[in-house]
Amino acid sequence: MIGWILRALVALGLLGSAWVHWVVWQDWAADMAVVGPSFLVNVIAGVLIAIAVLVWRSPLPALAAIAFGLATLAAYALSLTVGFFGVQEQFATAEEVWGVITEVGCVVFGAALLAVSRDRSRAAA
Repeated sequence: MIGWILRALVALGLLGSAWVHWVVWQDWAADMAVVGPSFLVNVIAGVLIAIAVLVWRSPLPALAAIAFGLATLAAYALSLTVGFFGVQEQFATAEEVWGVITEVGCVVFGAALLAVSRDRSRAAA
């Protein structure tokens, strides 16, 4: 049961991040040379990884979710500090807050899913 709850939480984090990036892409990022396509990659990757987390019983989707969350958070941290391909964020919008929450969720719940999956694999062996 805990495995399914964690899978759902990871998938929600991924889909939440994808949604935030879709909204921001529509709002202003579509016209940005590098950031616009990157946001669309984030949208597509978030949806595909969420599907994989829900249907594939392997540690790889959880690892992908963690990597997705970390990479997206790193890009956002760059945009807050030194800038990211011409984007300088200020952590001032609801989208930014929700983006951070969902991406931290990908990392935290993805790591928990890995731990639970590993424990179950050891118990079955």
